[in-house]
Order: sequence, then structure tokens, then C-alpha cells
Amino acid sequence: MPDQPLPARQGALAPFRSAIFRNVWFATLGSNLGSLIQGVGAAWMMTQISHSDDLVALVQASTTLPIMLFSLVSGALADNFNRRTVMLVAQCFMLVVSAALALAAYAGVMTPWLLLSFTFLIGCGTALHNPSWQAAVGDMVPRSDVPAAVALNSMSFNLTRSVGPAIGGAIVAAAGAAAAFAANAVSYVALILVLLRWKLETPASTLPRERLGLAISAGLRYVAMSPNIEKVLLRGFIFGLTAISTLALLPLVARDIIVGGPLLYGVLLGAYGVGAIGGALLGGRLRGVIANEWIVRIGFLAFAASATIQALSTVAWLSCIGLVIGGASWVLTLSLFNVTVQLSTPRWVVGRAMSLYQMATFGGMALGSWIWGTVAENYGPAEALLASAVLMLAGVAIGFVFKLPDHAALNLDPLNRWREPSVALDLKPRSGPIVISIEYVIRESDLHEFLDAMAERRRIRRRDGARQWALARDLENPEIWTETYHTPTWHEYVRHNMRATHSDAVVGDTLRRLHSGTEPIKVRRMIERPTDWSASQDQLKPMMDIHGSS
Repeated sequence: MPDQPLPARQGALAPFRSAIFRNVWFATLGSNLGSLIQGVGAAWMMTQISHSDDLVALVQASTTLPIMLFSLVSGALADNFNRRTVMLVAQCFMLVVSAALALAAYAGVMTPWLLLSFTFLIGCGTALHNPSWQAAVGDMVPRSDVPAAVALNSMSFNLTRSVGPAIGGAIVAAAGAAAAFAANAVSYVALILVLLRWKLETPASTLPRERLGLAISAGLRYVAMSPNIEKVLLRGFIFGLTAISTLALLPLVARDIIVGGPLLYGVLLGAYGVGAIGGALLGGRLRGVIANEWIVRIGFLAFAASATIQALSTVAWLSCIGLVIGGASWVLTLSLFNVTVQLSTPRWVVGRAMSLYQMATFGGMALGSWIWGTVAENYGPAEALLASAVLMLAGVAIGFVFKLPDHAALNLDPLNRWREPSVALDLKPRSGPIVISIEYVIRESDLHEFLDAMAERRRIRRRDGARQWALARDLENPEIWTETYHTPTWHEYVRHNMRATHSDAVVGDTLRRLHSGTEPIKVRRMIERPTDWSASQDQLKPMMDIHGSS
């Protein structure tokens, strides 16, 4: 079954038809509100306990750095364990850390590095939660509703961004940062309760769970062999590196450039959130009329304009206008990256693909927060914002080389065409290495099309775990071509074939059409054996507890 035509564009609110998505969305709304209130409290507390500009910027970096460091492990957990359980563990962990942060602030024992340690731990919880949450979107809604669901998730965060920072600023001004930290701790409760009630049904697997190291390497390999995802990672890193300057330095903009207090800081973040809501509402319509690459270029340009306004404006209303522009471009760009990764990835590896996307984007944010904080420390926040605006223009230029693809209607559901073959030898799951050879007979007139198809076959094979892939031509009968590849064990061979999707089947169908032999394509499955007789006997002894099934 080949790729399907693009489905009719779903309504922006279509994902709300799913009860679990709706419940999680509203619970996440409260959690996001608490996180933003906590962020305001942490950023403003740092301005009060430290006079170092780079430490202020490191508050943002300490939250995003764990996402860069640990997301790949979290993605492997999301693809190999129950995603609901992973999300619950993460939420409970963040609740405990946030409560401890509030107690430390109330006790008056907070130091700059203790504050950064707490925010780092909260970032670790976020790193554990996000890949499972992003991957679970496809478990909650149909695939055709995924773009709308991603936009609604962005809207959830940015609805709270429009009011949360102002509320956070008011709480900090009235009751201090400790009250903001306590509010964040309470905000986790609703989402924990919703997750406890969610009965996630996952299809039973006939294969054992992948070991963590193998799962991580499989995720890295899949992304490395997926050019479209690689482009998203590169563009996401550059966007995070440059655009984070506005959020990282906004406390300094409020304090030093406009000369205000925590309430003004909250109002500025609220303006950013208002723009983000507009970006979420416009995203679906823009994707229908403008190419993805142009949306990304507009996002970079708009954010460069926003950063320039923050650097030059000394009045709150003008800075708010610039932040509305920045918020809209932030959501338009990042939600587009998110949707592109989700729609380019099958379910078995979507958690790891999303984690790598988040590592790239949040890694850029963490590095950018440190860079722009250092520049602000040495030259001033206005100069740092202007420098980041110049680099955003470079983000536009790089799109002419690494152009973002438009969304294709790839059918990435499992093909389920392959059946485990019967074998004459008794094999253990870890028996191997397994060597596969596939023989084709190809006419000279079909050679060009065959080689093009085999180039794509090579990418798919290696992406899904095959090793030592090779294509050879018979010297005596040039019409005979042999494809060979290895897998480490029999189980990895089974896993490799079960990863095939309907989209991948197009290549296999092409090869079967080009095969001109009188008999079907011949597939041979072999296990490597040492030439030493005693070693061969030792290798045969444990192979007695599994037999192939058709």
C-alpha cells in the first residue's frame, strides 16, 4: 500500500474529540501555568541574589541543558516502556523538586548555585517527560489530527504564557519567589491524576524490549539515515541558538533597558505569549498556503526584528509589540519543526526522533543562553540582542542550502507483510550473525531504475538496522545482482523486517516489478560459522530453545 493522498485538512479543534487528549490538554494547561510562574520567580530571584548578568541568563540554560543531555535516553524509554508510566514518573519527580525549591526559598537559604541546581533538576524532569508526551500525541489522536494536536499543545503553553508571567510577576511582587515556586508544585497534581486514570493500550509485541544501548543506537541510526529529519535538527539548533536571546535576556531588558520591576517583566512575557497564541492559530492556515521553508524563513526574519526592537526600545509598549512578533514567530517555527519530525517518523522510533529534535533545539537554547549572557555581561544586553539578530539572518540564508521539506502524506503504519520464516536449525534469539542474500535478475534496459531503487533500499536497510549492506553483480551472468546484508542476531533480523512501513513497500514493489527471472526473487538466510570445528560445535550447543514460525 503506497503513500496516501493528503487527507482533507482537519479542523483546528478536531483533536478535542479524543477524551484523553482533551483531559491531558486541560491538565497540562495548569501545569504550564505553574512552570511559567516558577520561571518568573527563578529569573527574578537570581537578579536579587546575584549581580552577574551571565548567572541570570544561566537560569534559562539550566532548565534547557538537561533536555539536551538526557532527551535521547528519555526517547529510548518512551519507545520501549509504557509512555503513561514514564510521564507519571517525570511529573512526580518534578513535584518533589519544586516543593523542595519552595521550602529552600521560604527558609532563606537560597544561593545562586543552589537555585541553578533546582532548576536543573526540574529540567531533568522535563527531559524525561517531553519525549513520551510528544510521542503519546499519536497514541491519543488519529495521525491526520497530529498537526492540529501539535498546534493545540503549542497553544496550551502559550495561552498560559499570555497570562502566566504576569500572574507570576504579581505573585513575586506580592509574596516573593517562594510563593511562585509553591504554586508550581501544586500545578503538577491535576496532570498526575489524569495520567493515573488513563488506560493506555499498546499493541502486544512478540519481540523482547530493546536494551537501552541498542535502542539509543537504533534511534541515532534512524535519524542519521533520514535526511529530512536531519535538516529539521540543524535548523532547530540554529533557531534555538539565536532566538533564545530574547527570553534569556528579558529580565535584563525589563530591569536595565526599560527600567522596571518584576511586574513589568511579567507583562513583557505576557505580550510574548499573546503573540504565540496568534502564531498557533495562524499556523494551520499558513501551512496550507505557504511552503514550509518560507514559514521558517519568515520566522527567523520576524524574530530578528523582535530582538532588534528589544535592544533599541526604552518604552514598554513598543517592546510589547516586538515581543508579540517574536512570540508568533517562535510558535510558527517550532511547531512546524515538531510536526515535520512527527509526520516523518514511524511509531516504533518516534520517541527517539522527537528526543533528538528536542536535544538539537534545546541544546541550541542552552548554548545560546550562555553565549548571550556572556556577551551581555561584557558588552551589555542591547548589544547581545543585536548580535543575535544578525545571526538570525544567517539562519535564513542557510535555508537555501538545507531546505525544509514540505509535508508528505507518508503512510508510516507497519507494513505487516513479512512473516517469520521456518528454519531447519534450532536458533536462540541471540544466535548470529545472520547473513541475508537476495538475488535479482535485471535486464540491461532496467538497470538505471534498478540502481536508483537499490540506493533507496540501501538507505532503508541501514536505517532499520542492517549492517554491511552490499550490492554485487555476477561477472559471468551480468543480469544477476545479489543484495547482501548482516544483522547481529536472529531477533535483530526479525525486528529489522517488522520495522518496514507501507511507505517503504514502494521500493520493494519496484524491485519485484524489475525482476525478470523465471522464478521469484531468491532469498537466502544464513548464519555465520567459524571454520574451526571445536568452535563451531561450541556455537551450536546453545541453539536449542527456539524454532522459527511461519
